[in-house]
Amino acid sequence: MKVSAVIPAYNEAERIGAVLEPLRATPLVDEIVVVDDGSTDGTAEIAKRYGVKLVRLPENKGKAAALDAGVRAAEGDVLLFLDADLVGLRPEHIEKLLSAYQEGDAEIVIGVFREGRAGTDFSMRIAPFLSGQRVLSRRVWERIRGTVEEMEFGVEAALTKLALKEGWRHKKVELEGVSHVRKEEKRGLAAGVADRLAMYWDILRSLVKRI
Repeated sequence: MKVSAVIPAYNEAERIGAVLEPLRATPLVDEIVVVDDGSTDGTAEIAKRYGVKLVRLPENKGKAAALDAGVRAAEGDVLLFLDADLVGLRPEHIEKLLSAYQEGDAEIVIGVFREGRAGTDFSMRIAPFLSGQRVLSRRVWERIRGTVEEMEFGVEAALTKLALKEGWRHKKVELEGVSHVRKEEKRGLAAGVADRLAMYWDILRSLVKRI
């Protein structure tokens, strides 16, 4: 089993190192693929310092398309998806996700935040299926690939919906002390709220879309 970590990143130069550092320290991860989704802040340059496989998109395509570009470049048959703005990620969290998948009793493993930040913990309790921290096989991703260009952040919801439709087993793993930087913190209140509403719209579209 070869594990490829795929990290979609858009303007995450200040934060991506905190994700790549624990990934490099995890023996279970064979390959790290960072997809620079049209960033303008030096995200690619920071990623290069960690010796990852770098995919650069000429313009911002959105999370789903970035993930797909990363999967196409990856060599592993097991895919680990992680967001580029995680806070508090440690090698043991990554090992916990991959070990849960290696147990063989689920096709998809979802990492949910616990005891990180109140806001992100609350979001995970309400909708854990929206977490971007996942382990799945390449075969599972191939089943949804044809619809990725129509999605943005709704890819997580679409994966969960497809799993339920096809009877794939999934399980949750708690990631204690992990959270992420909220959009309002990155872009300011007005722009962050606008981005969040757009994200929720993408999620809603993916939930109602027939797969």
